[in-house]
Amino acid sequence: MDVADTSEKADWRDAMRTLGAAEGFYQELGELHTALHIKRGSTLIVTFENLDHVFEGGADKMPWGYDFVTKRGWSMLGLMAHDWTWYRDEDVYAFFDRLKSDGFFDGFERVVFYGASMGGYAAAAFSAACPGAIVVAISPQATLSRTDASWETRYHKAWRRDFSNAYGYAPDMIKTAEKVFVFYDPLAPLDAMHAALFRGDNVVKLRCRYFGHRIASMWIKLGILKPIVEQSIAGTLTEPAFYKMLRARREEPRFQREMLDRLQKDGRPWMIARYCKAVLARRGGPKFRKALTTALQKMSA
Repeated sequence: MDVADTSEKADWRDAMRTLGAAEGFYQELGELHTALHIKRGSTLIVTFENLDHVFEGGADKMPWGYDFVTKRGWSMLGLMAHDWTWYRDEDVYAFFDRLKSDGFFDGFERVVFYGASMGGYAAAAFSAACPGAIVVAISPQATLSRTDASWETRYHKAWRRDFSNAYGYAPDMIKTAEKVFVFYDPLAPLDAMHAALFRGDNVVKLRCRYFGHRIASMWIKLGILKPIVEQSIAGTLTEPAFYKMLRARREEPRFQREMLDRLQKDGRPWMIARYCKAVLARRGGPKFRKALTTALQKMSA
């Protein structure tokens, strides 16, 4: 870490302290985590992200969802991590224990825990501190315990962390939640295996085929992130409404490329030809023209 980087992060922390003091609170949870609370309305959104993402936008970058949340008059509690910690830290456990014992969550009519990937794991795990909360977890992990998820080959840096103590196994932690929305790609094997571990009458699993792990980035491209999150937070998102919004993916180039790659891996030239013709009827695309030619050649061989 160079001097400029250290200075930038120090400036950012100073800005967060000032904002927290004026509108809620800011706390440093040991060396690896921070929390910023902004008090507005009676709905509280608890978000989890990686602090590296905060600094990508410069020293004045706010925690995920700051504008989205506060412009709607909601309160927020933004948890941030300095590293790929999965929030497995005694200081974080103690922080949520204090919030629960102090009745912090009781001051809100609705509490929503939100996160994606590492943040999705944390949203599910720490929702146990607030029974009755709504959980919005995008591509979440259930655990990275080598005992319970030895099949997980990603995230090596976090394997050494303890997932057996407080707030550890996310599927157990969601049992007291009012509703848990789990968004995942069933064609991404590791994500699908994690999703399968989240069970219960309060769990709503919503499949995002061909989206891969970075589901939220695709939602942004499709212009559907806001309505999905808003309806999830309200607890009103239904499967028909969600899949109707996903129809927009048919016109998204990234999704079309993912579909073509999948068909090519499956080795079905007649389906490749049909799909390429459908895409080319709406737009140009050298990759699809080439794939169509190859598929027609195989079909005529």
